[in-house]
Amino acid sequence: MAAKRYEESGVSVKAGEELVSRVKAVAKSTFSDGVIGGLGGFAAFFALDRERYEEPVLVSAADGVGTKLKIATLCSKFDTVGIDLVAMCVNDILTSGAKPLFFLDYVGTGKLVVEQAEMLIKGVAEGCREAGCSLVGGETAELPGTYPGGEFDLVGFAVGVVERKRIIDGSRIEPGDVIFGIPSSGIHSNGYSLVRKVLLEEKGFRVDDEVDVLGCRLGEELLRPTRIYSKDVSKFDGLDIHGMAHITGGGWYGNIPRVLPEKCRAIMQKGSWKVPPIFGFLQSEGEIGENEMFSCFNMGIGFVVFVGGDDKNRLAELGACEIGEVREGKKGLEII
Repeated sequence: MAAKRYEESGVSVKAGEELVSRVKAVAKSTFSDGVIGGLGGFAAFFALDRERYEEPVLVSAADGVGTKLKIATLCSKFDTVGIDLVAMCVNDILTSGAKPLFFLDYVGTGKLVVEQAEMLIKGVAEGCREAGCSLVGGETAELPGTYPGGEFDLVGFAVGVVERKRIIDGSRIEPGDVIFGIPSSGIHSNGYSLVRKVLLEEKGFRVDDEVDVLGCRLGEELLRPTRIYSKDVSKFDGLDIHGMAHITGGGWYGNIPRVLPEKCRAIMQKGSWKVPPIFGFLQSEGEIGENEMFSCFNMGIGFVVFVGGDDKNRLAELGACEIGEVREGKKGLEII
C-alpha cells in the first residue's frame, strides 16, 4: 500500500529497481581489479594498489554537462552526454598528472523514464571505458515538482590517484617553456547557453537542419562528445611536464592563467592550430567578438600542456601542436 501511495505522489520505486537491473552489467563492464563487490549496496568499495605508490594522493573532481542536456532532449539522444559527463570530471583530474580510478554519477529528474536513464548510463559507461576508470555506483533521484516535464540533470564525480612527488600543479612553469595544445572534438560541454540563444532562439535553426559549413546536421555537431584526454596524458611519462590545463568553462582566458605562477605570461599564436568550423559559424551567426569567443569556448584546443623546451620535439611526436610559449611578464594570457 505504501508503494502505491508513493506512486501516486509521482515516484516509481519499481522504475528505479528496473533501471538498476538494466545497468548492472553495463557498469560491471568498466570494473578494474580495484573494485570490490558490485552495484546495489549503500556504498562502493575500491582497493588502492599501495605497492604502486610510495605516497599516494587521491585527486577528485565533480562536474555536470550543463544546458547541453537540452540539446540532447531536442534530439532524443542521451548516450553522448554520458560520455561528456565523464570527460568533464576526468579531464580536470588529469591536469594534476593523476590516473583516474573510479566514477559515480547522479541523475535527477521529475519522472524517471527508464529507457532514457539507461541510455545516459550506457554513455557514462562508455566514457569510463575510454577514460580507464570504473563506474562503481551512482544515484538516480526522482523529484516530482522539481524539474519541468521531460527535463533532468546529470552530475558526475571522479576520483584518481597520483604519487605526491609527481603532482603537476603549474608551479614549475617558467619563462622559456613551450606550450602545446591537444585538439578538441568540437564545442565540448561549455557555453551551451550562448549556443542555444544564438542558433536556436535568435537565428531559428533546428537541430535537424543540415548546415553545409558543418557537413552534418546541427544537432549532430552540437552533441559531439567531449574528448577524453586520458590516453593522451598517459603517453607523457618521462616528459618534463610543468603544467596542464583543461579548457573548460571560462575558455582560454578563464583556465590557462589558473596554472601560471606569478610573473609568467602565456603567449599564444593564432593560426598555429586548426579551429573547427562550428566556432566560426557560431561567431558569425551571433556576431560575437573574438575575445568573448576565447572567453567562452575552447576554440579547437581542449587541453593545454606546458613543457620544458628540451622535450618539445617528443611532445610534438605524440600529436600535440605547438601553440605558444611562456615569457616573463604580468601573469595572464595574450593571444597574438
